[in-house]
Amino acid sequence: MKDGIHPQVYKATISCACGFEVEALSTKGESVATEICSNCHPFYTGKQRFVDTAGRIDRFRKKYAKFDTN
Repeated sequence: MKDGIHPQVYKATISCACGFEVEALSTKGESVATEICSNCHPFYTGKQRFVDTAGRIDRFRKKYAKFDTN
């Protein structure tokens, strides 16, 4: 193997927005933050949960409020 061509490997703490943390090996750095993980993702938990980034749901409701037939 050649010397100096491989990335630096760190013992990283990966943390999710829900509060779940795990230690793993990573080349990204010593701390990695994620928005969603297998503990809070609806596919794995079976629970419906909206992950609203940048107010997309609110913008959609505001845009199509004039078509409300109620």
